[in-house]
Amino acid sequence: MASIDDALARVKHDATALDPALIQDVCRELKYAWRDRELDPATTVALFVQQILHGNTPCSEVRLLAGKRFTPSAWCQARARLPLDVYRGVLRRTSDAALTCATRQDDHLWRGHRVFHADGTTFSMPDTPELQKAFGQRAGHKPGCGFPAAHLLVMFSAATGLLVDAVCSRSYTSDVSQASAMHAHLGADDILLGDDSFSGWPHVALLLQGNAHGLFPSHHLQIVDFTPGRLHAAGGLQKDAAGRPRTRWIASLGTDDQLVEWFKPRQGPAWMTPEHYAALPASLTVREVRRTVALADGRQITVTILTTLLDAARYPAEALVKLRMRRWDVETNLRHLKAAMGLEVLRCKTEAGVRKELAVFCIAYNLVRLVMLEAARRQAVAVDRVSFTDALKWARHARPGDAMPLLIVNPSRPDRIEPRVVKRRRKRYYLMTRPRNVLRDELRKQRKKV
Repeated sequence: MASIDDALARVKHDATALDPALIQDVCRELKYAWRDRELDPATTVALFVQQILHGNTPCSEVRLLAGKRFTPSAWCQARARLPLDVYRGVLRRTSDAALTCATRQDDHLWRGHRVFHADGTTFSMPDTPELQKAFGQRAGHKPGCGFPAAHLLVMFSAATGLLVDAVCSRSYTSDVSQASAMHAHLGADDILLGDDSFSGWPHVALLLQGNAHGLFPSHHLQIVDFTPGRLHAAGGLQKDAAGRPRTRWIASLGTDDQLVEWFKPRQGPAWMTPEHYAALPASLTVREVRRTVALADGRQITVTILTTLLDAARYPAEALVKLRMRRWDVETNLRHLKAAMGLEVLRCKTEAGVRKELAVFCIAYNLVRLVMLEAARRQAVAVDRVSFTDALKWARHARPGDAMPLLIVNPSRPDRIEPRVVKRRRKRYYLMTRPRNVLRDELRKQRKKV
């Protein structure tokens, strides 16, 4: 299996190179037979990555990037010919090798643990009947007036920013319903960070079942009371249960820091089978912490977290809260994927094509991250200070043998606050609220009247 040093060596000499032997190994592992041709599996994957790095260019432009004479139709057929599992296998091999080697360094661990971020987002795609059926579209859009939209759940390494996995599903799929698919990437004692949608009892129980840990904001519907020995409502069976926590107080670990027993809800979630839910324990022991955090701009926010890291001496409350505040790094990673690389809108018109395109986006993103890791090592800065856009530009335009230059290092701006507004005005066109054929008929009728 290729190491991160091998990958970096290839990146330094060829910005978009992928080891052909690795791709061929994946094909053999999946028992995929291929013929020796101009667009063999290794060449197809490498060119697909270049296509994504150059802004997901049209298929007619790929032959210009490659300096070859194949037709756009031949290129599309080559991409379609490779099974989806080959693309996913290449992503798994490259990300696992890079992550394994990168996290051997102590500065990539948090108190001896690997830490991962999980979060959900969406992306759009062309309006075709197949994609509408496979993914659906956002609510409020009439048939023929909206584009298909897919839900995407991603998991990143917190220390390196490498993308570990991405799960694509129908629009309006909940984040937590897909989270268990990513638990296979978590080893013993790994820590998963996420928003409060991941802090439900079933998901936390699944993490503990896999010997992993979780650290999440306490769910907004969860009642948290730090009064020692206070009453509780186990399962909500008592008549006077309203307003009481559903957890039993066990011990105080300090001010607004406690161990509690969290009881299993009577009804499991829709995304879990009754048999699987019944096999989970009757209760969990978790830790609840609350702190008021002062931000650099003078604001103060109150943070209440739920975690399975129970040792107060090894994991002080302040350290847990500081780690929880780093959860917002995942939003930056998603912005890199969607805005800088163009994942916001994909181009393929079939479900299989969209899933392959997504896998190659993830491979290309990780190649840029490898460039950032090497630049951070050379320039002696934190990897999150290295400009993703600058690394992407170098990976896009570098030629074999080009030495990596000094990349732009962004200033450190903790607790930066910016309004979520758009300055550039949109063109004054009406929104499409009726199917195109209906609007065409209306235009024809208006012309006849004139």
